[in-house]
Order: sequence, then C-alpha cells, then structure tokens
Amino acid sequence: MLESYVTPILMSYVNRYIKNLKPSDLQLSLWGGDVVLSKLELKLDVLEQELKLPFTFLSGHIHELRIHVPWTKLGSEPVVITINTMECILKLKDGIQDDHESCGSHSTNRSTTENTKPSVKPRRIQQAAPTDPDLPPGYVQSLIRRVVNNVNIVINNLILKYVEDDIVLSVNITSAECYTVGELWDRAFMDISATDLVLRKVINFSDCTVCLDKRNASGKIEFYQDPLLYKCSFRTRLHFTYDNLNSKMPSVIKIHTLVESLKLSITDQQLPMFIRIMQLGIALYYGEIGNFKDGETEDPTCHNKDMLGNITGSEDETRIDMQYTAQYKGQELYSQQEDEQPQGWVSWAWSFVPAIVSYDDSEEDFLGNDPTSAMHQQKAQTLRDPIVSIGFYCTKATVTFKVTEMQAESSYYSPQKVKSKEVLCWEQEGTTVEALMMGEPFFNCQIGFVGCRALCLKGIMGVKDFEENMNRSETEACFFICGENLNMKGLTYLTNSLFDYRSPENNGTRAEFILDAAHHKETYTEVAGMQRFGAFYMDYLYTVENIIGKGSANQQDFSPGKSEDMGTVQEKSTKSLVIGPLDFRLDSSAVHRILKMIVCALEHEYEPYSGLKPDIKDENETVLNPEEVASLEEYIPTRHTSITLLKCTCTIVMAEFNLLDHLLPVIMGEKNSSNFLNTTNFQSLRPLPSIQILVDKINLEHSVPMYAEQLVHVVSSLTQPSDNLLHYCYAHCYLKIFGFQAGLTSLDCRGFYCLPVPIIPSFSTALYGKLLKLPTCWTERSQIAITEGIFELPNLTIQATRAQTLLLQAIYQSWSHIGNLNSLSVNEALMNEIFQTTGVKSKNPLPTLEGSIQNVELKYCSTSLVKCASGTVGSIKICAKAPGDSGKEKLIPLLQGPSDTKDLHSSKWLKESRKPESLLAPDLTAFTVQVPQYMDYCHNSGAVLLCSVQGVAVNIDPVLYNWLVYQPQKRTSRHMQQQPVIAVPLVTPISRKKEDEVSVGSAPLAKQQSYQASEYASSPIKTKTITESRPLSVPVKAMLNISEGCRSPEERMKEFVGVVWNAVKSLTLQLEVQSCCVFVPNDSLPSPSTIVSGDIPGTVRSWYHGQTSMPGMLVLCLPQIKIISAGHKYMEPLQEIPFVIPRPILEEGNAFPWTISLHHFSMYTLFGKQVTFCLVEPMGCTSTLAVTSQKLLATGPDTRHSFVVCLHVDLESLQIKCSNPQVQLLYELTDNVNKVWNKIQRRGNLSPSSAYPETMVGPVPGSPVRSSVGTAPPDTSTCSPSADFGTTTEGDSIQAGDDSPFSDSVTLEQTTSNIGGSSGRISLWMQWVLPKITIKLFAPDPENKGTELCMVSELEDLSASIDVQDVYTKVKCKIESFNIDHYRSRPGEGWQSGHFEGVFLQCKEKPVLWGRVLVSGAMWRCLPFLY
Repeated sequence: MLESYVTPILMSYVNRYIKNLKPSDLQLSLWGGDVVLSKLELKLDVLEQELKLPFTFLSGHIHELRIHVPWTKLGSEPVVITINTMECILKLKDGIQDDHESCGSHSTNRSTTENTKPSVKPRRIQQAAPTDPDLPPGYVQSLIRRVVNNVNIVINNLILKYVEDDIVLSVNITSAECYTVGELWDRAFMDISATDLVLRKVINFSDCTVCLDKRNASGKIEFYQDPLLYKCSFRTRLHFTYDNLNSKMPSVIKIHTLVESLKLSITDQQLPMFIRIMQLGIALYYGEIGNFKDGETEDPTCHNKDMLGNITGSEDETRIDMQYTAQYKGQELYSQQEDEQPQGWVSWAWSFVPAIVSYDDSEEDFLGNDPTSAMHQQKAQTLRDPIVSIGFYCTKATVTFKVTEMQAESSYYSPQKVKSKEVLCWEQEGTTVEALMMGEPFFNCQIGFVGCRALCLKGIMGVKDFEENMNRSETEACFFICGENLNMKGLTYLTNSLFDYRSPENNGTRAEFILDAAHHKETYTEVAGMQRFGAFYMDYLYTVENIIGKGSANQQDFSPGKSEDMGTVQEKSTKSLVIGPLDFRLDSSAVHRILKMIVCALEHEYEPYSGLKPDIKDENETVLNPEEVASLEEYIPTRHTSITLLKCTCTIVMAEFNLLDHLLPVIMGEKNSSNFLNTTNFQSLRPLPSIQILVDKINLEHSVPMYAEQLVHVVSSLTQPSDNLLHYCYAHCYLKIFGFQAGLTSLDCRGFYCLPVPIIPSFSTALYGKLLKLPTCWTERSQIAITEGIFELPNLTIQATRAQTLLLQAIYQSWSHIGNLNSLSVNEALMNEIFQTTGVKSKNPLPTLEGSIQNVELKYCSTSLVKCASGTVGSIKICAKAPGDSGKEKLIPLLQGPSDTKDLHSSKWLKESRKPESLLAPDLTAFTVQVPQYMDYCHNSGAVLLCSVQGVAVNIDPVLYNWLVYQPQKRTSRHMQQQPVIAVPLVTPISRKKEDEVSVGSAPLAKQQSYQASEYASSPIKTKTITESRPLSVPVKAMLNISEGCRSPEERMKEFVGVVWNAVKSLTLQLEVQSCCVFVPNDSLPSPSTIVSGDIPGTVRSWYHGQTSMPGMLVLCLPQIKIISAGHKYMEPLQEIPFVIPRPILEEGNAFPWTISLHHFSMYTLFGKQVTFCLVEPMGCTSTLAVTSQKLLATGPDTRHSFVVCLHVDLESLQIKCSNPQVQLLYELTDNVNKVWNKIQRRGNLSPSSAYPETMVGPVPGSPVRSSVGTAPPDTSTCSPSADFGTTTEGDSIQAGDDSPFSDSVTLEQTTSNIGGSSGRISLWMQWVLPKITIKLFAPDPENKGTELCMVSELEDLSASIDVQDVYTKVKCKIESFNIDHYRSRPGEGWQSGHFEGVFLQCKEKPVLWGRVLVSGAMWRCLPFLY
C-alpha cells in the first residue's frame, strides 16, 4: 500500500538528477527493498540551473548508487541512500548564459524546477492518482514526513575538481554521512511532535583532503605540490525549529560546523593560486561574477520584489576592495571581506532554504487533492522568512608557509622532484565565524579568535637561522603574538553554538535572536567581543528598512541609472573590527620571511575577475525635481567601517643579516633577481639592540556612500548641491592614534628584553582625509576639492643622549646597508652606557637633549586647478638636561620659539623689566601655499606663498658640544662573525679619513671611482672603507652605474636653474620673519628654578642681574626680514584654502621686483658684574631684486633661458665697536667651536657603532679565512703624519682615466662660463649704497694706568657696483671720504682728542687745514706718507 506513495517520491529525486533511467526497472527493484545502479551520468544542466552558480560542470559521474528501503519497518528504520565514488569537474562560465532565473535569486527552487521538467509532471500525477481509500490522508502525510525526516545519506569517496587558468583545485572527502539524531546528538529515529517541534541532524565528514596544483599548457600537472589540507575531519550539526506540525518551512535553521584541528600548508608556488581562489570567493560574494554580459538588459520583472537588484556588482569601490583584500592569506578570508554585500550570495543561499529543509515540490503533486495542504501552501508563501544561523568553529588552526626547490633525480629521464622546506607558521586558537540572517533585510556576520601567533621555522634564503641544531628557544622563533591562551580563556568561542552544552537548543528551550540594528549594537559592543575572544573580533551588520509611502515605491523599474528607489529603502552597513593586545617583533628572520611571501604572491599575475568600468557620464542624465532631492537628502545609505587596535607593541630589532636587495626590487616592480644561492651558518648576536614602539590605541574609521556611482551622477548634475549632499559624495577616513611612545631596549642571551629607555614619551595624533568619488563627473566644477587632508599633533617630544642616537644610527644602518651579512658588531661601552644596570650610578652621566614641538595643524587640499596647503606650528622648544653639581639635574634651554625678540636688538632690555612668556603667544609659524596643477594653464594666477615666523631665541651652550663630542670606547667584545664574511675595520684609519675629506671639499664626486681599487684587482677579496661622502643605502653596483651614466654638474646646474625659475617667476611671495636672537655663552647657562622652563632671554637676564659669576656671552641678533613681491597687498598668512588673491599675477615674470627689507641686525657682548659692550650697533637695509629672462632657441629639445639679475641694496649706516675683552671672548668661543669641530671630524663618524659594514662586490669567498682589522691588506693610500692636512700621498686610488666624468677638477670660472654658454647666459648687476661705516677700537693705555684709548675710523658715502656680463666683468667702487682719529679718556675728564688734534689719517675732496696739524717736526716728516 505504502509503495504507491513512497516510490514516486524517491523516484522523483533520482530521476531529476540522473540521465537515462527506465522508471519501470527502478520501480520493480525498489519494491524489492534494494536498488543498485552503476555508472550513472548526472544531468549537468539541471544541476547548474538549480545551483544557480556561475560554474559549468565539465563532467559528473556516480560510480554506484544504492537505495535501501525497509518496507516492513518504514516507521522505525531510516531509508538509506549510499553513493560510492562521485566525481564532478567544474569551471567558471565563459560569458554568462541568458537565463533570467539567475537574477531572480530570491525566488525559491520551486519556480525553477517547474520550468525545467514540464514533461515529467503529468505522468507522475497519474501514477499518484489512485489513492487507497483504506489509508486516511492525514496518516499518509505524517508517515511520509517521518520517512523524509529520517533519510540517511552516505557518500563514500566524493571528488570535486575546479579548473581555471593554470589552477587545479581538488577536494576529496573519503566519507560523509548525514543522519537524524536525538536530543543528545546520538543517532536516533525521530519525528516532529506537537510537544517538540524540533528536528536535529548530524553530518560527519571524515578525511577531507584539499590539493592545489599547477597544470601546464597541455593541462598536465608536472609535479604535485603538498596538499593544502590533509585528512581533516569535521562534524556539522543541523537544528530545525518549526512553528507547528504542518509547517513546510522551519522558522529557525541552525547549521554549525566544528573542526578540532585544521592544518593548512601553502607552498610558494601555491600562494598565488591560493590568493586567486580567495579572489574568486570574494567576487562570488559580491555577485561580481554572474552579472549580465555587456549590452544585455536586465529583465525588470526579476526585480519587482528585490530591492537590492540595482546594486549588485554595479559599484566600482567593491571591485577595488576585492583586488585589495585578496592579498590576505588563509583563514583570514572572512575577516578581510571589505564592504560586504549580502545580496551577492545571501540571496543565492536563500533560494536553497526551502530545498534543503522542506519536502520537494513534487509532493504537492501527489497530495494535491488534500484541501488542507493546498490551503497551507498559499499561507506558506505569505509567511515571514526563516531565521538562519550558520556557524563555523575551529579549535586550533595552523597555516604553514613552505618554500620549494627542485631536485633532479640521478637518471636523465626520471621526473623532477620538489622538496619543500617550512619557513613560517601561523597558529590560531578558538576561531569562530557566525552568520545570522533573516531574509534579505537582515544580515549579520561575526568573526573572532581567541589567540594567534606566528613563528619562524628552519632557514630562509640560505641563512640557517632556525635549524634544529641551533637550539633556539620558541620565544625567539615567535615574532607575532596576539590575544590569549585557549586553555586560560576556556570555550568562550563556542558560546551559544550547537556544540555548547549551555546553549538554549541543548537545554530544550527556544533561542532568542536579536534582529534589529539598535538592539544589536547595544549588545555586541567592542568590549563584549573582546571578552568573548581576546585577539580579534569583527562584527558586520547589514540591514534594510523599508520606509513605505516615500518617493516612488510603486516603480517597478529599478535600473541603475535611476535614483528614485533610494528613498524607499533605508540601508545601513557597518563593520567594526577590534584587534586585541598584540606584540610584533620585526627582526631579520621575520622581515625576510614576510617579504619572501610577498615576493612569492607577486610571482604570477592573473586577470582580475571584474575589470573596472570607466567613469563615463551618461548624456541622457535624469534631472531630479526638488521633492526627489529633498527625499534624497533625508537618507543616503553609507558603508561604515571602524578598525580598532588595542595595546600594540612593535619591536624593530637590529638586522642580524640583510639580504633585502634580493627581495625589495621584486616588490617594487623591478626585475626579478633569481638564481640567488647563499648558504651561511648563522650566529645570533646578543645582546641585540632594538627600538620598541608602544601604542595604547589606534582607531581607523572609514565611510563611503553605498551607491557612489548613482549618487555622484545625480548630485553633480544639480546646479547648487547642498553641503550635506556633497559630504556624501566623498569617501572619508579618520585615523586617531593614542599613547604612542618609543624607546630603546636590548634582547639579552636569555631571550628577555631589558627595561626600555624612553626616546619618545607618550603622545597622540589625528589625521583626517577625504577623497571625491568619480572625480571625472565633476570636471566642470573647478572649486570642488578632490582630496582634502587635516593633520593635528598636539604635542611631540623626543629626548636622547648622543650614545642613544649612535645606537639608533647603528640600527638604521644595519637595515639600510644592503648586502652585508653579520658584519656588524655593537660596541660594549655604548651598550653599557645606554642600558645601565639598575641600582648602579654611572660616574659621569651624559647630557640629554630634549626637543618638543606643540600644536601642529596642517591642512592639504587639491582641486582640479590647484594644490594648496596651510598650517601652523604652535611652538618649538629644545633644552638639555645635564647632571648638576649637587646631584640635581640642571635644565639648560637651547632653543625657544616663539620668543618675544622685539627689544633684544639693543641691550636696554636687560635693564628694564621683562614680561614672562605668555601662554597666549601667537603661533611660531603660520603659512599658506598654493601651487597650480598645470604650470602652463592660461587662467592661472601662479603660485602663492604666504608665511610668517615669530621670534626665536637660541642658546648655543657648551653642553651642546659635550653632547656632540661623546665617543664610546674603542673596544668591541661582541663579535659575531663566524663565517666567511669580511669584517670591516671598526675604526677607519684617520689618514684615510682625512684624504676622503679632502676629496669631499675639492671635487664632490671624484672619489667614487676608488670603488674599483686597482691595487686589489688581482685578489678576490676587496677591502674598502665607506665614509660619509657616499649615500648610505645605495649598493655599490648601483653607485657605479650612476656615476658612469649621469650628466656633468654643469648640465644639472642648468636644469636646476630652469626648474627654480619656472617655479619662482610668477610666485606671489609674502614672507615675514621676526628677529632670531642667538646667545653664545662661554660657559653653561642653566635655567634658574624661578623662571618658566625654557625662557632663554629670561634666563640670561636673571644671570645678568643675580649671579656674580656670569660667563661671558656673545649676543647675535639676526635681522627681521620682510619680502613682498611686486603688486601684492598684505594678507593674513593663514587663509582658508583654496583661496583667491586680490591681484593675481597673470603675465610671465610679473612677480618681480621683490622688495626685501631687513631691520635690527646687531651684536653685543655681556660680561659679569652687569657689563655690556656693543659690537655692531643695530642696523638694517632695504633692497630690490629684479630678474628677467628671455627664452633662447636652443639646439637641444628643451629651451634654455638667459637671465638678467639686478640687485640694489640700500644699507643703513654701520657702526662697529671692539675692545680687548670682546676679542678675548670671541677668540675663546671660536676656539671652543674649532676644537669640537676637529673632534667630530676626526672621530665623529668612525665610531664602531656607525662604522659602515662592508658591501660585497663579486663572489663572497668560500674559504673560512676571517679577515679582520689586523689581517686586512694594508691601505696604501695613507698620509704621512707630518703631511699638511690638505695633501695626500701618492697612494690614492682615484683612477684618473678618461672613463671618469669626474676625474678633472672643475673651477668656478669654467662653471660660470658654461652656464652662460649653451644654456643661456646669466648677467648680473649689483649695487650697494652705504652712507657711513664707523669702526671704534678701544684699549687701555699701557703707559698711563686708568687711561683708555680709542681709534675711530669713518668711511662716508660708500657705493659699489658689480656688472657681470658674458664678455666682461666690471667693478666700480666709490668712497666719499675716509678718516681715522684717535681719542683718549682720563678718569673724570671724559673723551678728548689725542695728539695732533686726534688726526691719524684724512682722505677728503676738500684740502686739509695743515696749520692746525703742523706742530712737531716729526709729524712733518711723515706728511707725504699720511697724505
């Protein structure tokens, strides 16, 4: 009896998917209870249509299909369907077919299957028609439901293959079994009852292996890679909750999968293929694959219910994101899916829900005569969508990255084998991926993991740094740690899953779900996420709220060009990512491994899945009416992303080996440097200095309009869009950094870091940027900003001793000096100086320099016509902290700005009271600069620079010299060369250094040819000493290439002049610089505790008045400077950008002449006991600079200019006074500076910490000879000790051959004439006018005590002019009169003329009155000489 009901159901299943079956045979064997079918072909077209995926099946076979039906125990034993060996091969569709079903993805299976089998249906209905009157319909229905609910499906040996390009991805599952279970998830025969409306199923997958291989052009796989995943088993629990017994659809569906251990392995050859598969997943997710072909129109009826139809795949930013995110690895796929759009695959997945969980539609045919079921069917369609929860949980996952190398077999014909070596491993614990959805209006995805870490394994690039025999600890191998330990945390990652014994489903209650956005945000906060996970938490929420009655909701046509539909639906997409406390160590091992992975990932470029569409503005753009604009303003959907990093520690370690020159060129897109072989034994250096950076919190927020294309087309067509609408046409990005601090630390032999020595104390900063979407739509509006950025820095302080800067320099050089391997050693004295043992006081602590900058605000903006920037810097202070006498630290201010320097040009300010520095002082500098985008733009107003700088006080204190002169002791006890690598002489011979300096002075580049040192040409070992005359980080080979192929200095000079002229000729310039006052004391000048720290004039004044032992001091007051270009009226230096100048410069060269005025230049000296002597009385000048240029017709492709430069200077009268103490003071000061300079020159850059490591050229010798300072070949180019500083002996290795463009020295005359030669001439005309110079020299009279002498010399009306032309140079000088007089001063009498009326020398136009002078014969004899 039952057969007539059950058989058609089973047959319809089988018949739908399998080709060439005879129903009669199937029916007979089914009634026997067992069916065995062999070698079956699948109906590929039906599978494709039902799956609605953008894949085609190349083949599909089932080796054997068994169906077992226990007819006698149908109510208590399950029907078992067994498939033995099923194999399918898929590939991506070439050009998507014209099936319009694929667009109506929300529609269920039912519609599709009805369309595909119209022929089968009538026959099945006839078969089912004769119902047995003995069986009541209700009973049949419940029995069939029991049978269907308890079907067991077993698949043994499932093989799926996907092929694309040169990729073959194969998935092999040894066995998968699906069966129904009871409350405790044990196998049972269950049914839904009125008391328990729940159905549970389990699917067990055992031994899943995933392989990823590369095939050649003929489709063959030459050698097999290690499998991505090997024999991994996992289990899935399904839980269905129904509203009532007759429900066709469950109201809640939960599908959760648990993997205990997931071990992925990726080789360097698999990495690009793996990334490609990731990209495929993301492209499928966005629905970017499977869109319509160009020129095809979407069927509007597909979208009458699908609000999201106009979006899928039509946005450019999702495509960019796709390519961008695809570079992430492994399981991180989920966490990096930017800008998710559920409608890509969610709607696709949705169409399966009825197919998976309800009966098939064919049952409706058999039971169609039952009125209740027909009624129920209509009701079911009006019911709400079920809630679906999908979860993936993994206890422990590891991803291992391997590098492969070929191994040829012994015989010629045997195949090549691949040997792989593990280099990097990523371990992750407690991973959760959960998605919750209800129809298309609500989608939520949460991803998190409890802890993760990354480790270095084996060796990299031939450096065996972590081989087994190295016995290095795991803490050293681990360079990235984030989050917590799973053992400590517990099973929080399984909370509320079907594997959690505390979850509602496992305790017989119904689960509650949060399905509205506001409640969701309150519950799932960042804090809650971090409490559950600890390392990483992501919450992605997408909601659609339907607002009825607004806009034109009745419109059926949702084509992408229209924007009316935007008003009807309110969409929101928010993503928040939190990354927990992490510790990241960048040492040589880690950096080389990470970069090696990036290089491998870049090795194969595939075509992107979706090309970016060009931004073409439609001509037939629809213009909106005011109501539509108003409804658009009410709500514009955006995507919002927030990323937060909490407590981040990053340690940058000194490089122990450095082979970046083999990796960086590939990453930068230059040629690949393959066939690199290098094997070295590695010896780690301890203690290892490093820089440690700590950040409390980093927050990045990003928002972008969801439908940028449509929105921008609409807004850019409005005549005056509101600010609100414009705001939404940009992508916005905010970056905030809190509590950033950095210090120096060192790693000792036990693997512990010492306490960090602070370099940068904690500070915070913020950055904001916005970028216009689709800028091509805005070409008519030149005033709209395309990019805009704002940077704010409230306060930044840097403090360091000289020893610390030397160590920082050494760390920098270890990374920047490419090509060396372990040829660096750290000076022990330097390390002991910096990292002092706790509790031990050092004998003479070093002075610390501390610089701080406050209130920096910068703004940048670019439009289609101009680029502009403006900004202010609040203040800059530099001070030194030096050890004081009584053990206290003394504070010595060195630089302070802004400082009130208006009155400092004369020494009167010392006598008057001085106001303390105000907190409301103006900003130190304010500037605005605007540069045109295109120099030759016709309506261009040229560039503008407005700048003002307040006064600055500088104190050049001797403590600065102490800081500069510090030198660690020579000995280095920490060597680590234990391999054939040439060691650098740690202290370069002074003589060689001298000669290098000479070369720097005379011909800047002449020295570079000494790389090819001819003395050592025969030996493979080349020893060179690199000095500061060469750029740090350029490898030798590159340097040689540069020096051979570059142009001469004159050529570069010509080009430079041309560039500068183009920039300056139409520059509107307004520059104001207040006076800068420089104090040069003879001895240290600490700030008294009463003064606000850092006020330099205040400190000087308090010493001047209070302390008797004030050191001698020279005060140099630099002039105030004002420069204004022609025709410019004064403006505030800080402008809102972009701005327009009132009188723009339109014609070429109109910015000249510039007016330059300087005022209040003076010099004076201060001594103890409140003594002040003036050196140069305050003076100033005004000058005019004019430059004109003509273009010359040059023979070359670029035109040259000829210039005429005119400079006229009007000086105020100059008065100079000088006396013995002043000369003595000046001598002492210059002597100090000279000594320091000599020390720095002699030893400054030769300390072991900054001795540059060797750069290898040519093969590294294989012999284990260790060449060190003692055994290096002697340097032949030495200086004899008695030789003059400027002379070198004959041993210099410059090759003075013809091949060197720099071998002959260039004189100034040649340079000048060359500039004027082919490149256009420079004619110069300068004129000075000086009304009067007075020089007064004071000295005590040696014969008469208490008497002072004074010599006064005066020049009046001095004018000079210089005229430099191509052909001649003319100098004119005119002096009106010149006198020298002498005076003497006796106590109580004041100054009086000396002998001979005080006359010493007179030169005038008018004759001298000799009568008064000729008093003594001695004078008469001197007369001719005097006159």
